[in-house]
Amino acid sequence: MRISIIGAGFSGCALATELARAAPEGVDIQLVGVSDTYGRGVAYGEARPEHLLNVRARDLGATSDHPGEFADWLNLTERARTTFLPRLVYGEYLHSRLVAASQLSLAALNRIEQEAIAIDREGPAFRVHLADGSDFISDRVVLAVGALPPQPLAGIGPRLAVHPGYVAWPWQNGLDGIGAIDRIEPSQRVLIIGTGLTMADVVTTLHRRGHRGAITALSRHGLLPQSHVEEPSDPIALPPTVLHALNTHDLRELVRALRALTPIVPDWRSLIDALRPYLQGFWRGLSQPSRAQFLRHLRSHWEVLRHRVAPPLSRELEELRTRGRLRVRAGRLLRARWAGESVEVLIRDRGFAHASRENYDVVVRATGFDTDVDRTSHPLIAQLRDSGLITADPLGLGIEASPRFEALDGAGSPVRGLYALGPLLRAQLWEITAVPELRVAARALAKQLLTQERRASADILRGMEALARP
Repeated sequence: MRISIIGAGFSGCALATELARAAPEGVDIQLVGVSDTYGRGVAYGEARPEHLLNVRARDLGATSDHPGEFADWLNLTERARTTFLPRLVYGEYLHSRLVAASQLSLAALNRIEQEAIAIDREGPAFRVHLADGSDFISDRVVLAVGALPPQPLAGIGPRLAVHPGYVAWPWQNGLDGIGAIDRIEPSQRVLIIGTGLTMADVVTTLHRRGHRGAITALSRHGLLPQSHVEEPSDPIALPPTVLHALNTHDLRELVRALRALTPIVPDWRSLIDALRPYLQGFWRGLSQPSRAQFLRHLRSHWEVLRHRVAPPLSRELEELRTRGRLRVRAGRLLRARWAGESVEVLIRDRGFAHASRENYDVVVRATGFDTDVDRTSHPLIAQLRDSGLITADPLGLGIEASPRFEALDGAGSPVRGLYALGPLLRAQLWEITAVPELRVAARALAKQLLTQERRASADILRGMEALARP
């Protein structure tokens, strides 16, 4: 069997490693990804030294049966295991696991450091086309591309879109090798669109580079990610009111129960963490209107509580706000255009009827995570969508898929042999973007793929035996 994994970030590497460790001889595994971040992914390959993980080291093992593997790999002390380390270190850990698995595997694990740009159905198999013009055949294909590129910002004028005063992706390097964010001069006035984790990284990098100019961060709700506590809190058990709401898939009841509990639990973070094992099942049982209601009214509030930042980063952001160096606003960017010497923007603050006209030197898009397949600029995902091999979730949460992670076509039928792993499955699972959930899903999909391989081999052997009978 030939299994191809498209995407060499966390999801792809975790699946490739699981397959390599368990696959018998004769299985051919192709791991396809761009060379710049191969084996690490964008999150850990494009990070800077000042960018910290938002999970403690002790919980970041890439295999579900050994969550402490990352801390063991670094030989950390008990104290250090509860700290938040640089993301670049985690990238090296993922890459080392991949190398070790390929050296010990009975199967063939092949590195293909090229971007996959198209996939066509060819009989029972697939033809994968690469950016260098080459292609190959695969029996199974897994889409593990991670988050999709952020969508273009509404209101950006055509001149500004191609001007250095607009940074569409802060970690993009130019042809000269200089990063877009490194071109921002220390005294320039910066408007950042987004107030989540990407914004926090941008502000941290600007601060490390000695930025002195005013920084404004703008989002619809103006919410900053909450912080972890220095010492991990003790786990708690969910009370019957919460469990009943989870089991009956009642979103309103769940919100009411959580609000009642928040003032009395020792640490609200323990409450959020205790929910995680139940969230995938809860989301599966939610109706489409309830999912839409959550996304419209609760998503922003949930994500700042769920996706927290390391305490040192939280303190740094708060210090910058206290000193007046960072301003966080709730509102909308209505328009931004290059006005000759600066960027002229129109912003309508939340709760106000009228917009204000302001000037900045640089606008930075830091809107972060996206899984909207209908609007994506990702070449492979757009091609698969247009060819009908995948179907976009109507709420913009990735693709439609079966419980076995198979992509569904336009008619709602499983596309045999085409699977997804990671954020593209948010429509089915919601909680499928962080290491604890991804490593479990990678193990499950690897077992499923190898079970199919064993069944196929048995069918071939039975056919050969039948042919050999007199």
